[in-house]
Amino acid sequence: MQSNYRTVIDGAYLSDQAHGVRWRKTLEFLKGSSLAAGSCRRGLDLGDRTPLTASLEQVFGCPFENTKIDLDIETLAGLFGAVTAFEVLEHLYNPLHALLEVKRVLIGEDARLFVSMPLRKPAFLASPNHFHEMTRISALSLFTRAGFGVVRSAEFRIRRPLFYLTGVKPLLRAWYEKVQIYELAVR
Repeated sequence: MQSNYRTVIDGAYLSDQAHGVRWRKTLEFLKGSSLAAGSCRRGLDLGDRTPLTASLEQVFGCPFENTKIDLDIETLAGLFGAVTAFEVLEHLYNPLHALLEVKRVLIGEDARLFVSMPLRKPAFLASPNHFHEMTRISALSLFTRAGFGVVRSAEFRIRRPLFYLTGVKPLLRAWYEKVQIYELAVR
């Protein structure tokens, strides 16, 4: 099946242990949000539908739609109380456009955008599919430019501890490889 996305959600992607760890830690972070109490009527998960999307519906108690557009140039449709962009922004040429579109479709005082992305790594560890791996400072600058403020944030590793002992590059990933996750509100 042909996908419109740069990263294909297939069996190999879904069976990668790192994604399972990332999804579990993402859900733990989401459960700490006041929005998780069920005040959301409709959500949007940027990108393909994954097993995480179904978990989002359980956490927020509302249906989640997924995007079928080019997030670099096209406009989002609808109004949403929660939008998630997990491991999306680093794949875009123009993440500012996507964030401005999300800001436009968020509705309500309690509306939230949840974003996760890898923390910037040295070039030899960076993914060839990532156009923008960001430092904390550059991510915060992007959010501010798009009109968002940070409600809360966290960082976590996505690999099981023994993975880091399997070679030199994995050992370096123990030092550099982290996911940054944010709960953002429109300022």
